[in-house]
Amino acid sequence: MPALRCCRVSFAESTSWCDEEFVMACAPLSSTCSINSTHMGTAHPCNSTREEVQKSCESREFEYVLQMKPVQDTLDNEGMYHGHSMLAPFTSGSQQMETEPLIIAKGEGVYVWDRNGKKYLDALAGLWCASMGFSEKRLMNAAWNQMTQLPFYHSFWNRTSQPPLDLAKELIDIFKPVKMGKVFFCNTGSEANDTQVKLAWYYNNALGREKKKKIISRHSSYHGSTMSAASLSGLTPLHTGFDLPASYVLHTDCAHYWRYHLPNESEEDYSSRLADNLEKLILKEGPDTIAAFIAEPLMGAGGVIPPPATYWDKIQPILKKYDVLLIADEVICAFGRLGTMFACEKYNIKPDLLTIAKQLSSGYMPISAVLLGQHIFDVLAKQSNRLGTFGHGFTYGGHPVACAVALETLRIYKETDILAHVNEVAAIFQTEMRKFASSSIIGEVRGEGLVLGIEFVSNKETKESFPVDWGVGEYFSGQCTALGMLVRFAGNNIMYSPPLIITTDEIKEIVRMSAAALKATEIYVLELQVNAQI
Repeated sequence: MPALRCCRVSFAESTSWCDEEFVMACAPLSSTCSINSTHMGTAHPCNSTREEVQKSCESREFEYVLQMKPVQDTLDNEGMYHGHSMLAPFTSGSQQMETEPLIIAKGEGVYVWDRNGKKYLDALAGLWCASMGFSEKRLMNAAWNQMTQLPFYHSFWNRTSQPPLDLAKELIDIFKPVKMGKVFFCNTGSEANDTQVKLAWYYNNALGREKKKKIISRHSSYHGSTMSAASLSGLTPLHTGFDLPASYVLHTDCAHYWRYHLPNESEEDYSSRLADNLEKLILKEGPDTIAAFIAEPLMGAGGVIPPPATYWDKIQPILKKYDVLLIADEVICAFGRLGTMFACEKYNIKPDLLTIAKQLSSGYMPISAVLLGQHIFDVLAKQSNRLGTFGHGFTYGGHPVACAVALETLRIYKETDILAHVNEVAAIFQTEMRKFASSSIIGEVRGEGLVLGIEFVSNKETKESFPVDWGVGEYFSGQCTALGMLVRFAGNNIMYSPPLIITTDEIKEIVRMSAAALKATEIYVLELQVNAQI
């Protein structure tokens, strides 16, 4: 990028742009903007509209960049939610006290609106889950119809309602990689993964293998935030201050080839090394103490990390060799996110136990599920007289309204051929977004289907990350929000996971706003780098 001269302009003419600040980055250092230009860093009022300024810059072959102020609440009751009564998840205490939350008021398609009427393209589908967007009437009607017939019933003591029975059968029918035998319903992915730990213990106790209790997970993985699920997760913020991880959880390598491969090491060789490390860990701890290995087929919240070539082909034989159960956590991946109904199909994974949630109901109702391989349930059934009652369950597990919505979601996936649509638009999404990898501050753009991650680095050669206090990922996310798009940041990582119904034109919107946010972030980083050298 050529040397930049920047001028800040405030727009006051159009109500929709009032009080928002923009930056024009003018390419040749000797050039100046034709509209009220000033030196970088000082705001200057301007009566021109956004379109007039952009046209002026483009006509003079200037580079046009938007650098937006953070979104501010403009309602009459501004400030009333400072220090609000809700303890917000994954939010610092100081942030909850010092800043207004972004309050989303309504949604339609892939868009949501805040309570001020500002429109956003939700490029994370809420929290990886709103596959059908935010206004699918069939799902609303399914909830209403079930609500008017039977609004609640539990599934304890072999009493239940019709929707969970129908949903369990449908899930077993559509999961093709292995034969599943039973489905256990929960409310969240965290509950489901806690259940997986208990099932692994219960199964081994049924076989008389009472020492086989340890669970192996991976660094940078995410499996939930309850006690066992947070312990399984390989992310430090889930452990700090909570006295976690639990002692029965071990962590092995994060399967991130770009960041961790050795010089001249191929993806296949890297996968072999990780499989060898897993085997060494099992042997060190003792195979008779290892109950299960849990992993996301593609790592999600850890930064959207697809597995390297042959990874799953080499991991699974190790698990079979030492009779270690494989738990596939498809909370994010399942139901078309990667272009297949399940990620296990894409990577030829044959799990003993499967976790699903999120897109099971398009996020319209809280529901998750554990699928047990037939061979797992056969052991539990055979030993039931000795073990007694299966003492595990949740009041709202198999909730009839949630199950009715999930059933309708699965029908929509089938009737609309959602997989064909995902594969069509994902090709454009991945191709266009990967072009950002040429930026001097981006180390890698990665993903599969309609999920993608961007990782910012201060040095592309060494892959050194930006200092945490620079907040580069947060700045990029803030620019996206101000432009009208919601993404997720985690440190120097940005994550996208748009609704599966997204159109080609809407993907172009994501690309356009990402490009504008990136240009603004490049300027922000340049300013920080200059200041760091002074």
